Amino acid sequence: MRYAFAVLMSLLIAGCGKPSADVAPQASSQSAPQAVNIPADAPWPAVHFFADGQPADLAQWNVLRVADGRLRLNRDVLPYDLNTALFSDYAHKLRTVWMPKGQAAQFDAQREFDFPVGTIFSKTFYYPRGEGDAVLRSADDGPDLAGGGLQLSKVRLIETRLLVRRQDGWIALPYVWNAEQTQAKLMRGGELVSLQLLASDGSSEQAQYTVPDQNQCAGCHGTDMKSKALHPLGPRARHLNRDFAYDDGVANQLAHWTKVGYLHGAPEPAKAPRDANWSDPDAPLDARARAYLDINCGHCHSPTGPGNTSGLWLDAATQEPLRLGRCKLPIAAGKGTGDRRHDIVPGKPDESILTYRMVSDDPSVMMPELGRSVVHAEGVQLIRDWIAAQQGTCG
Repeated sequence: MRYAFAVLMSLLIAGCGKPSADVAPQASSQSAPQAVNIPADAPWPAVHFFADGQPADLAQWNVLRVADGRLRLNRDVLPYDLNTALFSDYAHKLRTVWMPKGQAAQFDAQREFDFPVGTIFSKTFYYPRGEGDAVLRSADDGPDLAGGGLQLSKVRLIETRLLVRRQDGWIALPYVWNAEQTQAKLMRGGELVSLQLLASDGSSEQAQYTVPDQNQCAGCHGTDMKSKALHPLGPRARHLNRDFAYDDGVANQLAHWTKVGYLHGAPEPAKAPRDANWSDPDAPLDARARAYLDINCGHCHSPTGPGNTSGLWLDAATQEPLRLGRCKLPIAAGKGTGDRRHDIVPGKPDESILTYRMVSDDPSVMMPELGRSVVHAEGVQLIRDWIAAQQGTCG
């Protein structure tokens, strides 16, 4: 009886739809609700922004829930995708954003948008199921949300990461799904998940998928070495400027965010920056390669990022050939050079340090350092083609 009363009260409080700044913050020491596979049309409390604390269960945020065999999005939780996405051991990703009612992000053409306090980003990492316990090593063409959410019988959920904007900045929270796919628990220390990746040609490889601990999140999201603060990476104009298949039809994401009140100040999509899709064969090779390097490497290798001392800057804004690695001598790369002399040797990918580090799975050599345990074969081929097409010599 006491438990039923507590559940009823929590539903009444959350259902008011007020930002949780008006509600007592809940800490991770609280007992978390047990997730169940409830009917899709069951009542659902509003999204709950926690202004403080680290809730132990993903369900406490009311952003996503398992209902009627699917992973579903709460009302006002908006799915989105990127033109070119970060590689994560071939994981597929369901990305969402939610903002408090009446609040919106301010558009910026180059940097991250200025998101309001209360913004909640979620990114769920999953794989299409293969035979037995295997998962498919396949291209991520975006989440299939037909029917109201991810169909759990067809996918294996690994983790859901939240990036939450609080008064004093962003906080990253990694939640790991259980084997039954009914509940995701906060794992501040990270997790290692062994996977068998099955390719379309029948070959397979083992992946040691790493759920990052909270400190490791700063390895990518800490894009400014001076402030050390976390920042969103994907939600920028050049990454978001693309179409998405919403429930009510296909629309440009920047235009749709503006329409629903989540974005202010955005120009028409045709006048906003736009990255290429790295896997689009009709896009220029240089644009595809630069987009791939920007999203996978540019958050670290930039004038302000942790890799700035390397002198190799791979962010979208950098245009100087030497900064992009062309005939650049390495700085204190040690074993990571593979006895090669330059980061990029025009026309010679096999003599370039960049490709050497991309094909390595040695933790002391490989790049990126975090987020992968296997080689992204298709991404490596793209960068090889890009280097092979470059003209000139290093002398």
